[in-house]
Amino acid sequence: MTLERLNQVNDVPVLSVEDPAFAPYGRIVTGYDFSALTAYMMEHTPIPESGNIYLASDPELEKLPPAEQVQQTLYGGMPIQIGYCNGRNTTYNGFEYHKGSEINVAVTDFMLVLGHTWLIRDNTYRVEDAQVFFVPAGTAIEMYQTTLHLSPCRVSDKGFKGIVILPRGTNTPLTNKLPSGDPESRLLLQTNKWVIAHPEREPLIRQGAVPGLLGENKELHY
Repeated sequence: MTLERLNQVNDVPVLSVEDPAFAPYGRIVTGYDFSALTAYMMEHTPIPESGNIYLASDPELEKLPPAEQVQQTLYGGMPIQIGYCNGRNTTYNGFEYHKGSEINVAVTDFMLVLGHTWLIRDNTYRVEDAQVFFVPAGTAIEMYQTTLHLSPCRVSDKGFKGIVILPRGTNTPLTNKLPSGDPESRLLLQTNKWVIAHPEREPLIRQGAVPGLLGENKELHY
């Protein structure tokens, strides 16, 4: 089994999203047919040779079922965006969170590294407080707004593909960040996107992310 192999080759536990330990971070979403979205992803979206591709909003995905059903029920009628993240990432040296849940649909198997916003102290977070979860292909999960996360991590040489559903506008350029005495405001990097990065995560640091992730610059194996 993939999960057994991942636990053999990594020095941190890799849990299933079906494990009770996942409950504080989110839930498995049922009752929606995401097959049209996953079929489009398999046929029309590439996996890059290196790194990741992230598209916040894909108009073609947003035309497909169950986009309207998800907007009207899972998000209570709030506007949403449907995009994707495909890639070959193996590291967890940064975390983000949003004000509002994120839905991930695993088009392929992948791992997610998750943490809790309530463990952030003075805009720092310790990497050893995070937990790793395996998400099998075909699984849809909701991650609550208090859940720290970032890119999935691959579990094979082929890379990964994942659908990402968020409140509309999330992860887009921030046009008007107003001054605030709230320390959390330093973490705001893009629209509805608060970020803590490892000091060695140079792309995020160059974007202005706070280098507040403490501990080892970790990589997962497969």
